[in-house]
Amino acid sequence: MTITPVSRKPMSFVVPVVALSGAVAGLLVGTANGSAALGILIGAVVLAGLAVLFMTVLTDKRMGRWLTLAIFTLAGFFLGGLSGLVVGLLFGWFFGWLIYWLAEGRYRASLPPYTTPMQVLWHYTFRVICGAIFLFLITPILVVMPLSFNAQDFFTFTPEMLRLDPAGYSLKHYVDFFTNPDWQNAVWNSVTIAPVATLLSVGFGTLAAIGLSQPHVPFRQVIMAILISPMIVPLIISAAGMYFFYSRIGLQGTYLGVVLAHAALGIPFVIITVTATLVGFDRSLTRAAANMGANPVTTFFRVQMPLILPGVIAGGLFAFITSFDEVVVVLFVGSAGQKTLPWQMFTGLREQISPTILAVATILVVLSIMLLTTVELLRRRSERLRGLSPG
Repeated sequence: MTITPVSRKPMSFVVPVVALSGAVAGLLVGTANGSAALGILIGAVVLAGLAVLFMTVLTDKRMGRWLTLAIFTLAGFFLGGLSGLVVGLLFGWFFGWLIYWLAEGRYRASLPPYTTPMQVLWHYTFRVICGAIFLFLITPILVVMPLSFNAQDFFTFTPEMLRLDPAGYSLKHYVDFFTNPDWQNAVWNSVTIAPVATLLSVGFGTLAAIGLSQPHVPFRQVIMAILISPMIVPLIISAAGMYFFYSRIGLQGTYLGVVLAHAALGIPFVIITVTATLVGFDRSLTRAAANMGANPVTTFFRVQMPLILPGVIAGGLFAFITSFDEVVVVLFVGSAGQKTLPWQMFTGLREQISPTILAVATILVVLSIMLLTTVELLRRRSERLRGLSPG
């Protein structure tokens, strides 16, 4: 058996840090079990004791990690059944790694040797803060997705779900979504309105971005501020203004009115993404095309558009997501005939508590992840193209 010495850092440093991380974990577990203060105390004491044990007695790294994994797994199973076992397994793996990572001083491996202790502290504190913010933002999504498979008509985890009992899970809410005519009519309205609004946003937004990128255009900053104002002005104000304006010209309660309203909301996203793409555009290419006899239209489609296409597509995807997920404006501008998917979800929360909303939310999350992944791939492609540009 290979013995790995780990007592390279003093216990006065390792034990308090490990105890603090154990207190945070204990806060989460204790809150879930109805006693946050007790959870903090137990978490800090248990982790501090393990740190002292591993640094003084149990110096075999592999054995220490397996022991930590076993302790937390058994504790999790005792407190929460199968679901607690999974959480305990994750905690055991993390803390078994953390103790030795700190004790061996490997936390400095990726930092310059001249880094001061305060700089090391801030380096990892900043990352912990970012991780906590990310966890805070993503937790609602992580909660909604498993709830969409609830076999009961509840918005909470049932005892069967917490025990990971297959009887507690079902696809009934997804079946209701794909078979209920109200939901299907809302989906049809969304997939009809969003693409048309996206095409209008891309067309007008791209032309506006190209025009505003020209240095000779007067009042460029003022015009840009006006065009992106739908992103800044509170949505309820824009919706109320559109309602009164469309009522005067006969567009309130029509598909055309909803499409135009969503196009107005999507244009700022297209302008921003296309303008960002044009920052690295080499304008000598358009002048060279003009010198060779190409007219402005040919120059745009054969020279300029291929290079800014990633930004155009990215702006179009943002405009599509904005139109597909928007609910406030359509409540003001649309009528019952233009009830979109978010409107139907809003109705399901106010008028009838329908768990089908959870299934719809999960589908929308998956769709948004796919679209944002596409946006990221296009962004990287755009950066590569700008790197190859003569400019």
